[in-house]
This record gives sequence, C-alpha cells and structure tokens, in this order.
Amino acid sequence: MLDRFRIAKQPELDRLRKLAAAGGMPAPLASGTDGGTSRPDFLRALRDRSGYPDAPVAVIAEYKRASPSRGVIETGVSPEDAATAYATAGATAISVLTEEQYFGGDLAYLGRMAEVDPSVPLLRKDFIMDPLQVAATAATPAAALLLIVRLTPDARTLRDLREQAEAHGMHAVVEIFDEADLALARESGARIIQVNNRDLETLAVDRTACLRLGPLRAPGEVWIAASGISENRHLAEAAHAGYDAVLVGTALMDGGNLKESLMRLLGCNETEGAR
Repeated sequence: MLDRFRIAKQPELDRLRKLAAAGGMPAPLASGTDGGTSRPDFLRALRDRSGYPDAPVAVIAEYKRASPSRGVIETGVSPEDAATAYATAGATAISVLTEEQYFGGDLAYLGRMAEVDPSVPLLRKDFIMDPLQVAATAATPAAALLLIVRLTPDARTLRDLREQAEAHGMHAVVEIFDEADLALARESGARIIQVNNRDLETLAVDRTACLRLGPLRAPGEVWIAASGISENRHLAEAAHAGYDAVLVGTALMDGGNLKESLMRLLGCNETEGAR
C-alpha cells in the first residue's frame, strides 16, 4: 500500500512543483498580533489534555470520510459539522484526512474546520514526503502535520521536514510501527511519536502493537496510539502503557453521530459539558 500511496501523491507533487517554479505557491499563514503564530499549540494541547481533561488520555478525533480498508465510511457529515461535534464533545485536537484518492479528503477541509473553532488544533493527516507539501500545509490553519517514517526512512529528511514545519509554527507527528522506526524518529529529533497499530502494507490492525511499544517512551516525548481504538477501556489501556493521547477515526465517524460517539468514548455524558 505504501507504494500505492506514493503514486497517488504524484499528481499533487507535480502540481506543487509547477506552482513553485511559477512563483505561485500560497503564502504561509500570517503570524498573530503578538508576533507569534496564529495557530493553536498542538503539543501543549496534548500535554494539557484540553477538551475533556477527565479522560485517561487526550483524544485526537479524526475526520475521515473513507479509507482503503473500509471504503466509504461516512460522507454525510460536513467538515463544519464534524468540527462542531468534536469540539463540543471534548476532543483535544482534530485530525483531518486530506488525501483525496483513498480517503476522500481535501486540503480545504482544514480551513473550513478552523473557521468553526480556531482554538482547536488541527492535524493534517496525509502522505507528506516533500518540502513543498509542508509549504502548502503552512498556508493552512493546520497546527501539526503527519510524517511517516516508512515514507521517509531517512533521519536527515525527517529532520528537515520537521524543522520546516516548526519554522511555520506547526508541530510534526512522526509515525512509527516498530523499534527500527522509533530509532529513526529519535535520530531525526522527533518529540511527538505516533504508534500506528495498522500495518500499512496489509492494512491489518493489531492493537497490542502500541501496548508493546509504549514502555519504550522516553522522558520528554509525547506519544500517541492510533488505529483500532474504539472503546473507553482502550483509552485506559493506552494510558497505562504510557501514552499521552490516542487518535480515533473510524469508530467516531461510523454512523454519522460524531458527538455522541466521542462522548461515549471519553466516558462523559451530555450534562457534563465536555467543553
């Protein structure tokens, strides 16, 4: 699947190269009035567990309309409705799939969701492997972007992409699958590590993968568990294994009632007022 994802991103890369050659790349998001970035701080939100602090871990709720493993999941919920549902239900941050071919995403979703509640950090989840993709992300309200070690298995490249993102006020979530990936992520200077329970080649999910790797978390790192998380007890298990946050998509999108699904996952109810 990784090769398919690389191929799927080629038209985007070709378009960005043409834009760059013509001097037409979009400008980065402007800084705030105090000279700092106008983006919310993704890393601080995870550490502070903003949203619903009574949950065992922070929850990054994902807007994902489709996936290679499931096909169409839910297309009846707009980005604006998803942002409203997730923010009011207690999400610490929102992950936004922007890959078009396999996930039904769009880069424009980031701007549309930020207009609903600009205080909620947005993570651009896509197959990012080129500086021009980072530059394009910097022109959106994204507070963070995803870098996958298997797509860029070179510590220097990972470091360059991460530092480029940070220069624009964004954080980089560096995704790993095993100990070898973790070593490369650390060599690149990654501070936010995401362990994906889904094998990107077979698409099979093994939720014990994150539980096995959790004890390897080092002081100062923020760890996220992703894929296969669907119940409140999974949050407690992730916290016990050393995780700071979980990323949940399909379990929340399936059925279209995003607010109710997230509140149930968090273990809160309507009267608690998550936000």
